[in-house]
Formats: sequence, structure tokens, C-alpha cells
Amino acid sequence: MFPFAKKKDMLDEDAQHRIVNCIKEAESKTTGEVRVFIEHHCTYMDAMDRAKEIFAQLNMHKTEMRNGVLVYVALTDRQFAIFGDVEIDKKAGGAHFWDKAAATLKGWLKNNNVTEGLCACIKEMGDVLALHYPYSSTVPRNQLPDEIVFGK
Repeated sequence: MFPFAKKKDMLDEDAQHRIVNCIKEAESKTTGEVRVFIEHHCTYMDAMDRAKEIFAQLNMHKTEMRNGVLVYVALTDRQFAIFGDVEIDKKAGGAHFWDKAAATLKGWLKNNNVTEGLCACIKEMGDVLALHYPYSSTVPRNQLPDEIVFGK
């Protein structure tokens, strides 16, 4: 099993609270799920490979509609990746959507503003999730936790 823990040194409480609220707001209009994983170092050369590993370990592929999205950030290594499950990737337009969301996040991260970057990226992804997977009373709500997951 992969060790996850809250790391106060990565984001202060206010930043964590703001990001979690952005996740809740984004998910309020959709059946989609958004998760955020933050760690200091990426253990792989390619952040996308790490994001795929974390996606699986967080069981994000177990949502009913296969429409989960993971935002992965390695703070010290200055790497990130956005990885979506198979169905949202197909409906959102594949690489074009992820490239746009990644550019939004990258712009904020370049200025060392992790919180604003994550919030902007989550909002953008929430809008696309709501477009392709609008809220439905027949699909279980909040299938995955909203809190930020911190690695080592």
C-alpha cells in the first residue's frame, strides 16, 4: 500500500481549505470526481507516469461513470500532470482538453501560486465535467473524498 499523509509544510490550512472548497464547488454540478495529490518529489522521470500510478492507488477508476480526474503536483521538482479516466478523456476531447487545463495550471505555478493555480484548474475541469457529465440524482454523489492527498 502507498503511504499517504497530510503534510502541513506543503500547503497551509487556508490554502488547503480553499482548494477543497474549489473541488466541492466543481463537483456540485457534475457526477465527475476531482482529486488533488501533492508531494515534494516525483519518483519517476515522467510526472504523467506518477499520476497514473496514484490514480490507480486512489481507486479513482472505480467511479460509476469512469469520469474521475487527478491533478498531480510535485512541488520541489516543479512537475505536474493531469490525468483523467477513460470516459472523461474521450468526451472532453482528449489531449486538447488536458493541454488547456495544464496551461492554466502552469501559468499560475510559474508565479509560485500553487493555490490559485489549482483552484483555476479545478474550476476549468469542473466546467467540462458538468458539460459532459451533468449532475444526476441517479448517480451516487461524491464517490471519492474531496480532501487533498499528500505524499512524501
